[in-house]
Amino acid sequence: MNDAQAGWRALSRLYHTFLTGSLLRVASRRGSDAASELLFRIFRRQHLATFVPGLEKLGLSGLPHAVACAQYHYLSNQIGGVRVEYMPESDRKAWVRYAPPRWIWDGTAICGVTGDMSRAILRGWHAHNGVTLGNPRLGFVCTKQTPDGQDGLEGYYIEYDHDIAPEDRLRFSRGEEAPAFDPEKAPKLPSATWPQERLDKAARNYTMEYVRSLMPEAIDLFGPQDAQWLIGGAARLVGMHFFDECRAILGQSGAGAAAFADFFAAMAQAGDEAIAQETDGKTTRITQDGWRLMRGIAPLPRQTFDIWNELWAGCLAAHDRFLAWDARAGSDRFEFRLGARPHL
Repeated sequence: MNDAQAGWRALSRLYHTFLTGSLLRVASRRGSDAASELLFRIFRRQHLATFVPGLEKLGLSGLPHAVACAQYHYLSNQIGGVRVEYMPESDRKAWVRYAPPRWIWDGTAICGVTGDMSRAILRGWHAHNGVTLGNPRLGFVCTKQTPDGQDGLEGYYIEYDHDIAPEDRLRFSRGEEAPAFDPEKAPKLPSATWPQERLDKAARNYTMEYVRSLMPEAIDLFGPQDAQWLIGGAARLVGMHFFDECRAILGQSGAGAAAFADFFAAMAQAGDEAIAQETDGKTTRITQDGWRLMRGIAPLPRQTFDIWNELWAGCLAAHDRFLAWDARAGSDRFEFRLGARPHL
């Protein structure tokens, strides 16, 4: 694993846990309904932004719709590091199964997730595929949900022989069960065009897309102040608890301001951000031109930066609680100052 791959994996790990932690914090502070609404908005936003381009990139556009949808979930989630199975039955019916452990509900997080939150994901994405494809006969039938104690999230895309009502785009049929997974019948990414390095970078992009959706949708849903408390609070906690793991992935060590500046620089580089740093006496000044993570999203509330910055404030708190992290956002440039915390 080269330095670039290590950076992508570290950043992907931090953003992955930021997503999961944010959803759990909303669920615990505001309840299942609020967390479900946020999930719905995140997945609908990502669906509208990435589904059709993804079908084309993966070479699935010419397939029957039910098959194309199931293969899309199988391949795209595999690229993101998610454990998925694909079982075709016909041109008009194809299964997809998200096997445990569930990627989005990392570790013990699964114990804090409700069935409503899982259903919100399906409403946000799976139930809308037919609408996006212009096929009023395409729907999704869910047969199992992990938060309900079942052995995975599974279901099938089906093209009916008649147009379906909006409420039938997502149905539940708990008496059915997916057939066994046969890897030989599943599509495969060509290794020549998808080597491990590209897969690592794609996994980074996968988690970045979640964060791109999470922060603006949370601000729109809860308002700037509550989103700062909910999502920014989760970011700080995640930074504190996953700093050591991310630094280990990077192969870094050491104490003091210089070591933390190296950590931030490596994570910024992993996100393709343009930064520069200089040290003046006891203060390290880091500047970042532009923001690739949120590029193309407008209008972008000012609090988006404040929420994201809590990740790094949390990381610094774990690294050295006697150092201060002063962040300032301009229209197209960020400035971070790292130095000794003033004595009270």
